Amino acid sequence: MADVEKKDTVIIGAGPGGYVAAIRASELGQKVTLVEHADTVGGVCLNVGCVPSKALIQAGHRLEQAKDGATYGISTNDAKIDFAKTQEWKQKKVVDRMTGGVNMLLKKHHVDIVKGDAVFLSDTQLRVMPTGEKQFMSTDTGSTFEFNNLIIASGSHPIEIPGFKFEGRVIDSTGGLALPQIPKEFIVIGGGYVGTELAGAYASLGAHVTILEGTKSILPNFTKDMVSVVLKNLKKKGVDVITSAMAKSSKQDDNSVSVTYAVDGKESTIKADYCMVTVGRKPSTDDLGLEYTKVKLNDHGQIKVDVQGRTDSEHIWAVGDCVPGAALAHKAFFEGKTAAGAISGKKTANDYVSVPAVCFSDPEIATVGYNEAEAKDKGIKVKTAKFPFAGNARAVSLDAPEGFVRFIYTDDDNKNIVGAEAVGPEVSTMAGELSIIVNDGLNVEDVALTIHPHPTLNEPIQEAADIALGFPTHL
Repeated sequence: MADVEKKDTVIIGAGPGGYVAAIRASELGQKVTLVEHADTVGGVCLNVGCVPSKALIQAGHRLEQAKDGATYGISTNDAKIDFAKTQEWKQKKVVDRMTGGVNMLLKKHHVDIVKGDAVFLSDTQLRVMPTGEKQFMSTDTGSTFEFNNLIIASGSHPIEIPGFKFEGRVIDSTGGLALPQIPKEFIVIGGGYVGTELAGAYASLGAHVTILEGTKSILPNFTKDMVSVVLKNLKKKGVDVITSAMAKSSKQDDNSVSVTYAVDGKESTIKADYCMVTVGRKPSTDDLGLEYTKVKLNDHGQIKVDVQGRTDSEHIWAVGDCVPGAALAHKAFFEGKTAAGAISGKKTANDYVSVPAVCFSDPEIATVGYNEAEAKDKGIKVKTAKFPFAGNARAVSLDAPEGFVRFIYTDDDNKNIVGAEAVGPEVSTMAGELSIIVNDGLNVEDVALTIHPHPTLNEPIQEAADIALGFPTHL
């Protein structure tokens, strides 16, 4: 076996949690080695996830706007799309540019990047094998590292369900982002964040989409009246949404795939060009050799950590999709900074109450803190105040008056805001402000006294606070 190389801080995985942890650790004076099995940095999010999906969503919006110019008195002749050029733009101008930027940042911070698959030998040693050769653990190839501290940011991977092996015309979200052409018929199994976003994107691009969702509603983590706004728009796009539907099996040939599903025990079969399965993701923790360490997993295969990200092993930390909590890139960013700071002795801690959740559906959804039901479950007596985008001049001028902003605030003299919900045009851009409001424990008067420029889409934040005070203006 090759000599053991001594390392200061090692990070497994160059996704959002890993590369941000690497940058912060370097800024704090640590010498960082980043281990990544893929050819590019940025992880799923940057390469085959949240970033390229938003590019396709934007392309769909542009095509819809071009086709619907008559709304604004604009004559548009049959707008068309060259999907090959769309895919080229998505890859070269968006994904490659962003991954190149991350590479530059890592180089600037003197992060040593090692390509390969990582396997623990103990609580202080790691073996890195060439990608794809981990199962052989050859003594002739690879490197052995002895580390002072290590951060696991191994991410997650799509869940594969029985009868729907990812091959051919049965694809995961990665395949859904890389289709060579816009399908005429497209089946999406799973109506969560990813399924709903890509279903809307391909419907905007011209596909007829069918969503099969196992629960009673798509986007089950969001409040019902918010989801109803998204459902209305999906149906306007021609999307068929079938809920309480259990996918049973699939059959495919060179040109199509047939999917059999059951609702209340009654089976039906539909046919499409492709079937995309987006029923969730699993933490990528199975093949790390954690059994040779003190690191413990929960029942979902996630790594148990404390508020700083430290595992049961003194010098091993974990962040991102491989630990409990929502699988969100910005959550991983924060956890990566927290763990890197803790290694340097900083008094850091993760606080998840004000982590915003955003779905880039059409229209978008953004939430922070508690919804009304969650607050009541916590024993907090609350009231709500809601302002509709129909009363917002900017939304009306964008021909996007659907949706609302809602505050959940304490039913007492303080009127502290414990949660915020928004569904409507570009509400992802207001999620940061809503997070500050909840994180800083502001009350409705604080927000009502914060002047928002007119006409902007953020004005409903102030308007909802006015309603909570009992002095509505534009309602």
